[in-house]
Amino acid sequence: MDLVTQQGLSRHSAPYAWRLIATALSFALFGIGGVLLRVLIFPLLALLPGNREARRTRARATVSGAFRAFVQFMFHSGVLTYEVEGVERLGRPGQMVIANHPSLVDVVVLIAFIRDANCVVKQSLWDNPCMRGPIRSAEYISNSGSLDMLDEAATALRDGQTLIVFPEGTRTTPGQSPEFHRGAAAIAVRGARIVTPVVISVSPTTLTKAEPWYSIPRRRFHVRLRVGEDIDPGQFRAQGPAPIASRKLNDYLHQHFMKELAKDEQSAT
Repeated sequence: MDLVTQQGLSRHSAPYAWRLIATALSFALFGIGGVLLRVLIFPLLALLPGNREARRTRARATVSGAFRAFVQFMFHSGVLTYEVEGVERLGRPGQMVIANHPSLVDVVVLIAFIRDANCVVKQSLWDNPCMRGPIRSAEYISNSGSLDMLDEAATALRDGQTLIVFPEGTRTTPGQSPEFHRGAAAIAVRGARIVTPVVISVSPTTLTKAEPWYSIPRRRFHVRLRVGEDIDPGQFRAQGPAPIASRKLNDYLHQHFMKELAKDEQSAT
């Protein structure tokens, strides 16, 4: 199993004041980078030869590379450390990557390690001045909650794309168990070749739904992504019509994540 890890240049966390400044710089860099991608990088990439699929692939690779550089900046500036277990099993054709969503940064880390991935993103980000350029150029899918969205996502999987979905739809509320909406399972039943769960933990918790960016922990936080064993959606399709199959798959995924997150909590104590 491949392990990508950056757990620190030293055993000691950077001073609180510096990490607060570095966190502010990280947010500024993320916003400025998104605008530069939209107004400078993607227009240049559009001039290169190739069909729509080639342009989309270049855009997704650019977003992935930019996110990876951003994660490295956060690591080297002392904001975070990270590890990804099983990274070699991400990015396969028709693979649906399902992850929990404890923090604002986990989306960035996950996309950083999948060079050519589609992603279901919040509708509000499509009009965000910093994010709309990368999102539209990469042809990510808007989480509108409509049947058209489900069909679009399933079609992407059937076409051999890798698709990242966060079944919670938003970040987990601190202190509460994640609640999975059935839409992710419905997409998997309709189009996925394989479903791969990725359990994400952030310790200490930070950048959650209830916290502003400046509410940083007393020490730098550690992001851990664990790529789980593949799940065959065919075994659930065989259990009945699509609504029944998606409900059973959703229940299975929810129980899987609850069990794995409990393991993370025990290991952290």
